[in-house]
Amino acid sequence: MRHTPRIARSGSRRPAVAASAATVAAALLASGFAGAPAQAAGQEDPAKALHLSGKERLVPRGTVTDEDGTVHTRYERTYEGLPVLGGDLVVHQDKQGKVEDVTKAVEAAIKVPTTKAKISAPAARRQAMLASADEGAGAFISNQAPRKVVWAAKGTPVLAYETVVGGLQHDGTPSELHVVTDATTGKKLDEFQAIATGTGTGMYNGKVPVNSVKSGGRFYMKDGQRGGHTTFHAQNKKSGESFPAFSNTRDVWGNGKQSMAQTAAVDAQYGAAMTWDYYKNVLGRKGIKGNGKAANSFVHYGNGYNNAFWSDECFCMVYGDGKGNKAPLTSLDVAGHEMTHGVTSATARLRYEGESGGLNEATSDIFGTAVEFYARNGQDKGDYLIGEKLGKPLRYMDKPSKDGRSADYWRKDLGDLDVHYSSGVANHFFYLLAEGSGAKTINGVKYNSPTWGGIKVNGIGRGAAEKLWYKALTVYMTTNTDYKGARSATLKAARDMFGTKSKQYKTVQAAWDGVNVK
Repeated sequence: MRHTPRIARSGSRRPAVAASAATVAAALLASGFAGAPAQAAGQEDPAKALHLSGKERLVPRGTVTDEDGTVHTRYERTYEGLPVLGGDLVVHQDKQGKVEDVTKAVEAAIKVPTTKAKISAPAARRQAMLASADEGAGAFISNQAPRKVVWAAKGTPVLAYETVVGGLQHDGTPSELHVVTDATTGKKLDEFQAIATGTGTGMYNGKVPVNSVKSGGRFYMKDGQRGGHTTFHAQNKKSGESFPAFSNTRDVWGNGKQSMAQTAAVDAQYGAAMTWDYYKNVLGRKGIKGNGKAANSFVHYGNGYNNAFWSDECFCMVYGDGKGNKAPLTSLDVAGHEMTHGVTSATARLRYEGESGGLNEATSDIFGTAVEFYARNGQDKGDYLIGEKLGKPLRYMDKPSKDGRSADYWRKDLGDLDVHYSSGVANHFFYLLAEGSGAKTINGVKYNSPTWGGIKVNGIGRGAAEKLWYKALTVYMTTNTDYKGARSATLKAARDMFGTKSKQYKTVQAAWDGVNVK
Protein backbone atom coordinates (compact mmCIF):
# COMPACT_ATOMS: atom_id res chain seq x y z
CA MET A 1 0.00 0.00 0.00
CA ARG A 2 1.67 3.21 -1.18
CA HIS A 3 0.10 6.63 -1.39
CA THR A 4 1.64 8.82 -4.07
CA PRO A 5 -0.45 11.99 -4.50
CA ARG A 6 0.75 15.13 -6.20
CA ILE A 7 0.62 18.57 -4.66
CA ALA A 8 -1.21 20.68 -7.20
CA ARG A 9 0.37 24.07 -7.73
CA SER A 10 -2.53 26.05 -8.97
CA GLY A 11 -5.97 26.15 -10.45
CA SER A 12 -9.05 28.28 -10.32
CA ARG A 13 -11.70 27.45 -7.78
CA ARG A 14 -15.04 26.58 -9.30
CA PRO A 15 -18.24 26.77 -7.24
CA ALA A 16 -19.12 23.40 -5.79
CA VAL A 17 -22.76 22.40 -5.28
CA ALA A 18 -23.15 20.91 -1.82
CA ALA A 19 -25.95 18.58 -0.71
CA SER A 20 -28.31 19.60 2.10
CA ALA A 21 -31.30 18.24 3.99
CA ALA A 22 -33.00 21.60 4.50
CA THR A 23 -36.52 21.99 3.08
CA VAL A 24 -36.49 24.43 0.20
CA ALA A 25 -32.70 24.30 0.00
CA ALA A 26 -32.83 20.56 -0.56
CA ALA A 27 -35.05 21.02 -3.57
CA LEU A 28 -32.91 23.82 -4.90
CA LEU A 29 -29.71 21.87 -4.46
CA ALA A 30 -31.22 18.82 -6.10
CA SER A 31 -32.34 20.85 -9.10
CA GLY A 32 -29.14 22.87 -9.32
CA PHE A 33 -30.84 26.25 -9.77
CA ALA A 34 -33.10 28.53 -7.79
CA GLY A 35 -36.58 28.67 -9.21
CA ALA A 36 -36.29 25.31 -10.98
CA PRO A 37 -39.31 22.96 -11.14
CA ALA A 38 -38.05 20.93 -8.18
CA GLN A 39 -38.71 23.84 -5.82
CA ALA A 40 -40.83 22.77 -2.86
CA ALA A 41 -44.47 23.80 -2.94
CA GLY A 42 -45.25 26.95 -0.97
CA GLN A 43 -41.63 28.06 -0.85
CA GLU A 44 -40.79 31.56 -2.03
CA ASP A 45 -38.49 31.63 -5.06
CA PRO A 46 -35.34 33.54 -3.98
CA ALA A 47 -34.61 34.67 -7.55
CA LYS A 48 -38.04 36.27 -7.84
CA ALA A 49 -37.87 37.72 -4.34
CA LEU A 50 -34.60 39.42 -5.31
CA HIS A 51 -36.10 40.71 -8.57
CA LEU A 52 -33.22 39.29 -10.58
CA SER A 53 -33.23 39.74 -14.33
CA GLY A 54 -33.99 36.85 -16.64
CA LYS A 55 -30.29 36.69 -17.50
CA GLU A 56 -29.29 35.88 -13.92
CA ARG A 57 -29.39 32.48 -12.25
CA LEU A 58 -28.61 31.42 -8.70
CA VAL A 59 -26.45 28.34 -8.17
CA PRO A 60 -26.72 26.98 -4.60
CA ARG A 61 -23.51 26.04 -2.79
CA GLY A 62 -24.76 24.94 0.62
CA THR A 63 -27.10 25.64 3.52
CA VAL A 64 -27.12 26.19 7.26
CA THR A 65 -30.33 25.44 9.18
CA ASP A 66 -30.96 27.03 12.59
CA GLU A 67 -32.77 25.31 15.44
CA ASP A 68 -35.87 27.44 14.82
CA GLY A 69 -36.07 26.23 11.21
CA THR A 70 -34.54 29.31 9.57
CA VAL A 71 -32.58 28.29 6.48
CA HIS A 72 -29.55 30.21 5.21
CA THR A 73 -28.67 29.22 1.63
CA ARG A 74 -25.44 30.41 0.03
CA TYR A 75 -25.51 31.02 -3.73
CA GLU A 76 -23.15 31.80 -6.55
CA ARG A 77 -24.61 33.86 -9.38
CA THR A 78 -24.32 33.58 -13.16
CA TYR A 79 -25.16 36.13 -15.87
CA GLU A 80 -26.01 34.68 -19.28
CA GLY A 81 -24.23 31.57 -18.09
CA LEU A 82 -21.03 33.36 -17.04
CA PRO A 83 -19.81 33.19 -13.42
CA VAL A 84 -20.23 36.49 -11.58
CA LEU A 85 -17.19 37.17 -9.38
CA GLY A 86 -18.54 39.15 -6.45
CA GLY A 87 -22.12 38.11 -7.17
CA ASP A 88 -22.39 35.63 -4.31
CA LEU A 89 -25.12 36.06 -1.72
CA VAL A 90 -26.86 34.35 1.19
CA VAL A 91 -30.66 34.09 1.29
CA HIS A 92 -32.25 33.83 4.74
CA GLN A 93 -35.69 32.12 4.79
CA ASP A 94 -37.98 31.37 7.70
CA LYS A 95 -39.25 27.85 8.31
CA GLN A 96 -42.22 28.49 6.00
CA GLY A 97 -39.82 29.38 3.19
CA LYS A 98 -40.45 33.14 3.15
CA VAL A 99 -37.38 35.23 2.31
CA GLU A 100 -36.64 37.38 5.37
CA ASP A 101 -33.30 38.90 4.42
CA VAL A 102 -30.44 38.70 1.92
CA THR A 103 -26.72 39.22 2.46
CA LYS A 104 -24.98 40.25 -0.76
CA ALA A 105 -21.30 40.52 -1.58
CA VAL A 106 -22.14 43.64 -3.63
CA GLU A 107 -25.30 45.70 -3.99
CA ALA A 108 -24.74 46.72 -7.63
CA ALA A 109 -27.18 45.39 -10.23
CA ILE A 110 -25.51 42.73 -12.36
CA LYS A 111 -25.60 43.89 -15.96
CA VAL A 112 -23.06 44.29 -18.78
CA PRO A 113 -23.68 45.70 -22.30
CA THR A 114 -22.50 42.53 -24.01
CA THR A 115 -20.98 39.15 -23.24
CA LYS A 116 -18.86 39.22 -26.41
CA ALA A 117 -15.23 39.97 -25.61
CA LYS A 118 -13.18 42.38 -27.73
CA ILE A 119 -9.85 40.92 -26.66
CA SER A 120 -8.94 37.27 -27.02
CA ALA A 121 -8.26 34.71 -24.32
CA PRO A 122 -4.55 34.54 -25.39
CA ALA A 123 -4.29 38.31 -24.85
CA ALA A 124 -5.75 37.91 -21.36
CA ARG A 125 -3.24 35.14 -20.75
CA ARG A 126 -0.36 37.44 -21.70
CA GLN A 127 -1.64 40.11 -19.29
CA ALA A 128 -1.79 37.50 -16.54
CA MET A 129 1.78 36.43 -17.26
CA LEU A 130 2.98 40.03 -16.86
CA ALA A 131 1.21 40.23 -13.50
CA SER A 132 2.69 36.90 -12.40
CA ALA A 133 6.19 38.13 -13.22
CA ASP A 134 5.64 41.06 -10.85
CA GLU A 135 4.51 38.67 -8.13
CA GLY A 136 7.36 36.22 -8.68
CA ALA A 137 5.07 33.45 -9.96
CA GLY A 138 6.39 30.95 -12.47
CA ALA A 139 4.81 29.80 -15.71
CA PHE A 140 1.23 29.73 -16.98
CA ILE A 141 -0.53 26.47 -16.17
CA SER A 142 -1.59 25.28 -19.59
CA ASN A 143 -4.58 23.22 -18.46
CA GLN A 144 -6.19 26.29 -16.85
CA ALA A 145 -7.41 28.35 -19.80
CA PRO A 146 -8.70 31.89 -19.08
CA ARG A 147 -12.42 31.81 -18.36
CA LYS A 148 -14.84 34.57 -19.28
CA VAL A 149 -16.62 36.06 -16.26
CA VAL A 150 -18.51 39.11 -15.07
CA TRP A 151 -16.31 41.01 -12.61
CA ALA A 152 -18.56 42.65 -10.01
CA ALA A 153 -16.43 42.60 -6.88
CA LYS A 154 -15.33 46.22 -7.20
CA GLY A 155 -17.43 48.97 -8.76
CA THR A 156 -19.54 48.67 -11.92
CA PRO A 157 -19.79 45.10 -13.27
CA VAL A 158 -17.70 44.51 -16.41
CA LEU A 159 -17.09 41.60 -18.76
CA ALA A 160 -13.69 40.10 -17.96
CA TYR A 161 -11.37 37.13 -18.13
CA GLU A 162 -10.09 35.31 -15.05
CA THR A 163 -6.73 33.62 -15.55
CA VAL A 164 -4.88 31.49 -12.99
CA VAL A 165 -1.09 31.48 -13.03
CA GLY A 166 0.99 28.92 -11.19
CA GLY A 167 4.61 28.68 -10.16
CA LEU A 168 6.40 29.90 -7.05
CA GLN A 169 6.19 33.14 -5.12
CA HIS A 170 9.32 34.95 -3.91
CA ASP A 171 9.59 32.87 -0.72
CA GLY A 172 9.04 29.53 -2.46
CA THR A 173 5.33 29.27 -1.68
CA PRO A 174 3.35 27.84 -4.63
CA SER A 175 1.36 30.47 -6.52
CA GLU A 176 -2.28 30.38 -7.53
CA LEU A 177 -2.46 33.97 -8.74
CA HIS A 178 -5.90 34.91 -10.09
CA VAL A 179 -5.63 37.78 -12.59
CA VAL A 180 -8.82 39.54 -13.76
CA THR A 181 -8.56 41.31 -17.13
CA ASP A 182 -11.11 43.64 -18.77
CA ALA A 183 -12.43 41.72 -21.80
CA THR A 184 -12.99 44.99 -23.70
CA THR A 185 -9.82 47.01 -23.02
CA GLY A 186 -7.34 44.37 -21.87
CA LYS A 187 -6.64 46.37 -18.71
CA LYS A 188 -5.84 44.43 -15.54
CA LEU A 189 -8.72 44.92 -13.11
CA ASP A 190 -7.55 42.93 -10.12
CA GLU A 191 -5.35 40.11 -8.91
CA PHE A 192 -5.39 37.97 -5.79
CA GLN A 193 -3.74 34.84 -4.45
CA ALA A 194 -5.72 31.66 -3.81
CA ILE A 195 -2.92 30.10 -1.75
CA ALA A 196 -3.49 30.94 1.93
CA THR A 197 -0.21 31.01 3.96
CA GLY A 198 0.23 28.74 7.55
CA THR A 199 1.09 7.02 20.46
CA GLY A 200 3.69 9.21 18.67
CA THR A 201 6.04 11.84 19.94
CA GLY A 202 6.00 15.21 18.24
CA MET A 203 8.40 18.11 18.49
CA TYR A 204 5.78 20.52 19.87
CA ASN A 205 2.99 18.36 21.30
CA GLY A 206 4.89 15.62 23.11
CA LYS A 207 3.50 12.09 23.31
CA VAL A 208 0.07 12.01 21.68
CA PRO A 209 -2.30 9.42 20.15
CA VAL A 210 -1.82 8.84 16.42
CA ASN A 211 -4.42 6.86 14.47
CA SER A 212 -3.16 4.62 11.67
CA VAL A 213 -4.24 1.77 9.38
CA LYS A 214 -2.40 -1.49 8.82
CA SER A 215 -1.85 -2.96 5.38
CA GLY A 216 0.60 -5.56 4.12
CA GLY A 217 2.42 -5.80 7.42
CA ARG A 218 3.00 -2.04 7.70
CA PHE A 219 1.23 0.79 9.50
CA TYR A 220 0.30 3.93 7.56
CA MET A 221 -0.34 7.36 9.05
CA LYS A 222 -3.98 7.48 7.98
CA ASP A 223 -6.81 8.37 10.37
CA GLY A 224 -9.80 6.18 9.54
CA GLN A 225 -11.85 7.78 12.33
CA ARG A 226 -11.57 11.31 10.93
CA GLY A 227 -12.35 11.17 7.25
CA GLY A 228 -9.17 9.38 6.18
CA HIS A 229 -6.71 12.22 6.85
CA THR A 230 -3.25 11.07 5.75
CA THR A 231 0.16 12.65 6.31
CA PHE A 232 2.69 12.46 3.47
CA HIS A 233 6.46 12.93 3.30
CA ALA A 234 7.39 15.68 0.81
CA GLN A 235 11.08 14.71 1.18
CA ASN A 236 12.19 18.37 1.11
CA LYS A 237 11.02 18.65 -2.49
CA LYS A 238 8.40 20.95 -4.00
CA SER A 239 5.35 20.78 -6.25
CA GLY A 240 5.01 18.26 -9.03
CA GLU A 241 6.57 15.35 -7.14
CA SER A 242 4.89 12.13 -5.97
CA PHE A 243 5.21 11.59 -2.26
CA PRO A 244 4.67 8.53 -0.01
CA ALA A 245 2.47 8.35 3.04
CA PHE A 246 4.39 7.92 6.28
CA SER A 247 4.62 4.23 7.17
CA ASN A 248 6.27 2.11 9.82
CA THR A 249 6.64 -1.53 10.83
CA ARG A 250 5.42 -0.60 14.34
CA ASP A 251 2.54 1.62 15.35
CA VAL A 252 4.93 3.94 17.18
CA TRP A 253 5.93 7.21 15.54
CA GLY A 254 8.53 9.92 16.05
CA ASN A 255 10.91 10.55 18.91
CA GLY A 256 10.34 14.23 19.66
CA LYS A 257 13.48 15.27 17.80
CA GLN A 258 13.50 17.27 14.60
CA SER A 259 16.16 15.02 13.09
CA MET A 260 13.64 12.17 12.75
CA ALA A 261 11.29 12.80 9.81
CA GLN A 262 8.32 11.16 11.56
CA THR A 263 8.38 13.71 14.38
CA ALA A 264 6.96 16.55 12.27
CA ALA A 265 4.44 14.08 10.82
CA VAL A 266 3.20 13.28 14.33
CA ASP A 267 2.57 16.97 15.01
CA ALA A 268 0.77 17.43 11.67
CA GLN A 269 -1.38 14.31 12.14
CA TYR A 270 -2.23 15.29 15.71
CA GLY A 271 -3.00 18.88 14.70
CA ALA A 272 -5.36 17.66 11.98
CA ALA A 273 -7.08 15.32 14.46
CA MET A 274 -7.57 18.04 17.07
CA THR A 275 -8.88 20.46 14.45
CA TRP A 276 -11.33 17.85 13.15
CA ASP A 277 -12.52 17.12 16.70
CA TYR A 278 -12.90 20.80 17.55
CA TYR A 279 -15.03 21.56 14.50
CA LYS A 280 -17.14 18.44 15.00
CA ASN A 281 -17.61 18.52 18.77
CA VAL A 282 -17.80 22.28 19.33
CA LEU A 283 -19.22 23.70 16.10
CA GLY A 284 -21.04 20.66 14.71
CA ARG A 285 -19.06 20.64 11.45
CA LYS A 286 -17.82 17.27 10.19
CA GLY A 287 -14.76 18.01 8.12
CA ILE A 288 -13.62 21.08 6.25
CA LYS A 289 -16.45 20.94 3.73
CA GLY A 290 -18.92 19.47 6.20
CA ASN A 291 -19.12 16.24 4.19
CA GLY A 292 -17.12 13.93 6.45
CA LYS A 293 -14.06 13.90 4.20
CA ALA A 294 -10.66 14.98 5.44
CA ALA A 295 -7.91 16.99 3.82
CA ASN A 296 -4.35 15.64 3.81
CA SER A 297 -1.08 16.98 5.19
CA PHE A 298 2.36 17.21 3.61
CA VAL A 299 5.40 17.81 5.82
CA HIS A 300 9.05 18.54 4.97
CA TYR A 301 8.06 20.63 1.96
CA GLY A 302 10.97 22.34 0.20
CA ASN A 303 14.46 23.02 1.49
CA GLY A 304 14.55 25.60 4.27
CA TYR A 305 10.98 26.63 3.44
CA ASN A 306 9.90 28.90 6.31
CA ASN A 307 6.14 28.82 5.93
CA ALA A 308 3.00 26.68 5.82
CA PHE A 309 0.02 27.02 3.52
CA TRP A 310 -3.40 25.74 2.56
CA SER A 311 -4.25 24.82 -1.05
CA ASP A 312 -7.81 24.34 -2.29
CA GLU A 313 -6.51 22.66 -5.42
CA CYS A 314 -4.88 19.72 -3.61
CA PHE A 315 -7.25 20.07 -0.62
CA CYS A 316 -4.28 19.89 1.70
CA MET A 317 -2.10 21.56 4.30
CA VAL A 318 1.60 21.88 3.46
CA TYR A 319 4.34 22.53 6.02
CA GLY A 320 7.93 23.62 5.55
CA ASP A 321 10.79 22.84 7.94
CA GLY A 322 11.72 26.46 8.62
CA LYS A 323 15.04 28.17 8.16
CA GLY A 324 17.86 25.65 8.06
CA ASN A 325 15.26 22.85 8.22
CA LYS A 326 15.39 23.08 12.01
CA ALA A 327 11.89 24.27 13.00
CA PRO A 328 8.99 22.56 11.15
CA LEU A 329 5.91 24.79 11.02
CA THR A 330 3.68 22.04 12.42
CA SER A 331 2.64 23.56 15.74
CA LEU A 332 -0.94 22.97 16.87
CA ASP A 333 -2.25 26.48 16.26
CA VAL A 334 -0.63 26.62 12.82
CA ALA A 335 -2.33 23.33 11.88
CA GLY A 336 -5.70 24.68 13.02
CA HIS A 337 -5.00 27.93 11.18
CA GLU A 338 -4.27 26.23 7.84
CA MET A 339 -7.26 23.87 7.99
CA THR A 340 -9.52 26.81 8.78
CA HIS A 341 -8.53 28.41 5.47
CA GLY A 342 -10.27 25.40 3.96
CA VAL A 343 -13.40 26.03 6.03
CA THR A 344 -13.45 29.68 4.95
CA SER A 345 -13.07 28.60 1.33
CA ALA A 346 -16.01 26.21 1.74
CA THR A 347 -18.24 28.91 3.27
CA ALA A 348 -17.79 32.69 2.92
CA ARG A 349 -14.79 32.39 0.56
CA LEU A 350 -13.40 35.69 1.80
CA ARG A 351 -11.26 37.04 -1.04
CA TYR A 352 -7.57 36.89 -0.10
CA GLU A 353 -6.82 40.59 -0.56
CA GLY A 354 -7.63 43.90 1.13
CA GLU A 355 -9.90 43.91 4.18
CA SER A 356 -11.61 40.65 3.19
CA GLY A 357 -8.17 39.01 3.09
CA GLY A 358 -7.41 40.31 6.56
CA LEU A 359 -10.68 38.83 7.81
CA ASN A 360 -9.75 35.55 6.11
CA GLU A 361 -6.42 35.46 7.96
CA ALA A 362 -8.00 36.49 11.25
CA THR A 363 -10.59 33.72 10.95
CA SER A 364 -7.75 31.20 10.72
CA ASP A 365 -5.98 32.77 13.70
CA ILE A 366 -9.21 32.72 15.72
CA PHE A 367 -9.91 29.04 15.14
CA GLY A 368 -6.24 28.04 15.26
CA THR A 369 -6.26 29.52 18.76
CA ALA A 370 -9.57 27.80 19.53
CA VAL A 371 -8.10 24.41 18.55
CA GLU A 372 -5.11 25.00 20.81
CA PHE A 373 -7.37 25.72 23.80
CA TYR A 374 -9.62 22.76 22.89
CA ALA A 375 -6.74 20.24 22.81
CA ARG A 376 -5.68 20.97 26.40
CA ASN A 377 -2.20 19.70 25.60
CA GLY A 378 0.21 20.27 28.47
CA GLN A 379 3.08 20.78 26.02
CA ASP A 380 1.22 23.52 24.12
CA LYS A 381 -1.31 25.25 26.35
CA GLY A 382 -3.98 27.44 24.83
CA ASP A 383 -3.10 31.10 24.40
CA TYR A 384 -3.84 34.14 22.25
CA LEU A 385 -0.44 34.02 20.54
CA ILE A 386 0.00 32.62 17.03
CA GLY A 387 2.95 30.32 16.29
CA GLU A 388 4.66 30.90 19.64
CA LYS A 389 6.08 27.36 19.60
CA LEU A 390 8.12 28.24 16.51
CA GLY A 391 10.07 30.89 18.42
CA LYS A 392 8.90 34.48 18.75
CA PRO A 393 5.10 34.64 18.25
CA LEU A 394 4.02 35.50 14.73
CA ARG A 395 0.99 37.46 15.97
CA TYR A 396 -0.50 38.75 19.25
CA MET A 397 -4.28 38.87 19.46
CA ASP A 398 -4.56 41.09 22.55
CA LYS A 399 -2.38 43.82 21.04
CA PRO A 400 -1.52 42.98 17.41
CA SER A 401 0.94 45.87 16.99
CA LYS A 402 3.37 44.07 19.31
CA ASP A 403 4.68 42.26 16.23
CA GLY A 404 5.79 45.62 14.81
CA ARG A 405 3.55 45.49 11.72
CA SER A 406 -0.05 44.54 12.50
CA ALA A 407 -2.80 47.09 13.10
CA ASP A 408 -4.59 47.39 16.44
CA TYR A 409 -7.36 49.61 15.04
CA TRP A 410 -9.17 50.20 11.76
CA ARG A 411 -7.90 53.02 9.56
CA LYS A 412 -8.63 54.13 6.00
CA ASP A 413 -5.57 52.50 4.45
CA LEU A 414 -5.97 49.21 6.32
CA GLY A 415 -6.80 47.33 3.12
CA ASP A 416 -3.41 48.29 1.69
CA LEU A 417 -1.58 46.23 4.32
CA ASP A 418 -0.51 42.63 3.80
CA VAL A 419 -3.43 40.42 4.86
CA HIS A 420 -1.42 38.99 7.76
CA TYR A 421 -1.19 42.49 9.24
CA SER A 422 -4.64 43.85 8.38
CA SER A 423 -5.92 40.77 10.24
CA GLY A 424 -4.83 42.44 13.46
CA VAL A 425 -8.04 44.46 13.78
CA ALA A 426 -10.26 41.34 13.72
CA ASN A 427 -7.89 39.43 16.00
CA HIS A 428 -8.02 42.34 18.45
CA PHE A 429 -11.83 42.45 18.20
CA PHE A 430 -12.08 38.74 18.93
CA TYR A 431 -9.80 38.95 21.95
CA LEU A 432 -11.85 41.84 23.36
CA LEU A 433 -15.09 39.97 22.68
CA ALA A 434 -13.83 36.83 24.41
CA GLU A 435 -11.73 38.20 27.27
CA GLY A 436 -12.35 41.94 27.50
CA SER A 437 -9.95 44.86 27.76
CA GLY A 438 -7.19 45.55 30.27
CA ALA A 439 -4.60 43.41 32.02
CA LYS A 440 -5.09 39.72 32.86
CA THR A 441 -3.24 36.41 32.98
CA ILE A 442 -4.57 33.33 31.16
CA ASN A 443 -2.81 29.94 31.32
CA GLY A 444 0.27 31.69 32.65
CA VAL A 445 0.46 34.24 29.82
CA LYS A 446 0.08 37.94 30.63
CA TYR A 447 -2.11 40.10 28.39
CA ASN A 448 -2.98 43.79 28.39
CA SER A 449 -5.42 44.72 25.66
CA PRO A 450 -5.95 48.43 24.88
CA THR A 451 -8.97 49.92 23.13
CA TRP A 452 -9.74 52.87 20.85
CA GLY A 453 -10.51 55.86 23.04
CA GLY A 454 -10.03 53.83 26.21
CA ILE A 455 -13.41 52.09 25.90
CA LYS A 456 -13.93 49.40 28.55
CA VAL A 457 -15.00 46.02 27.20
CA ASN A 458 -16.16 43.06 29.31
CA GLY A 459 -15.75 39.76 27.44
CA ILE A 460 -18.48 37.17 26.89
CA GLY A 461 -16.16 34.17 27.16
CA ARG A 462 -14.10 32.39 24.53
CA GLY A 463 -16.64 29.64 23.80
CA ALA A 464 -19.49 32.04 23.05
CA ALA A 465 -17.17 34.26 21.00
CA GLU A 466 -16.02 31.30 18.88
CA LYS A 467 -19.56 30.19 18.08
CA LEU A 468 -20.62 33.74 17.30
CA TRP A 469 -17.74 34.27 14.83
CA TYR A 470 -18.44 30.89 13.22
CA LYS A 471 -22.09 31.75 12.68
CA ALA A 472 -21.15 35.13 11.23
CA LEU A 473 -18.66 33.45 8.87
CA THR A 474 -20.94 30.68 7.66
CA VAL A 475 -24.21 32.62 7.45
CA TYR A 476 -23.57 36.36 7.04
CA MET A 477 -20.16 36.87 5.42
CA THR A 478 -19.49 36.81 1.66
CA THR A 479 -16.47 37.03 -0.63
CA ASN A 480 -16.41 40.83 -0.40
CA THR A 481 -17.02 41.34 3.33
CA ASP A 482 -14.95 44.20 4.75
CA TYR A 483 -14.61 45.33 8.38
CA LYS A 484 -17.85 47.29 8.30
CA GLY A 485 -19.53 44.19 6.90
CA ALA A 486 -17.91 42.02 9.59
CA ARG A 487 -19.40 44.25 12.27
CA SER A 488 -22.82 43.83 10.67
CA ALA A 489 -22.36 40.05 10.29
CA THR A 490 -21.37 39.52 13.92
CA LEU A 491 -24.20 41.71 15.19
CA LYS A 492 -26.67 39.67 13.16
CA ALA A 493 -25.15 36.48 14.58
CA ALA A 494 -25.44 37.90 18.11
CA ARG A 495 -29.06 38.88 17.41
CA ASP A 496 -29.87 35.35 16.25
CA MET A 497 -28.07 33.65 19.13
CA PHE A 498 -28.77 35.94 22.08
CA GLY A 499 -31.17 38.74 21.09
CA THR A 500 -30.55 42.45 20.54
CA LYS A 501 -31.00 43.35 24.21
CA SER A 502 -28.51 40.77 25.45
CA LYS A 503 -25.13 41.37 27.06
CA GLN A 504 -23.52 39.48 24.19
CA TYR A 505 -25.04 41.77 21.54
CA LYS A 506 -23.93 44.89 23.39
CA THR A 507 -20.44 43.44 23.87
CA VAL A 508 -20.12 42.84 20.13
CA GLN A 509 -20.91 46.52 19.62
CA ALA A 510 -18.42 47.56 22.29
CA ALA A 511 -15.65 45.31 20.98
CA TRP A 512 -15.96 46.74 17.46
CA ASP A 513 -16.04 50.26 18.89
CA GLY A 514 -12.88 49.29 20.76
CA VAL A 515 -11.03 48.65 17.48
CA ASN A 516 -12.50 51.72 15.71
CA VAL A 517 -14.90 49.83 13.45
CA LYS A 518 -18.12 51.85 13.52
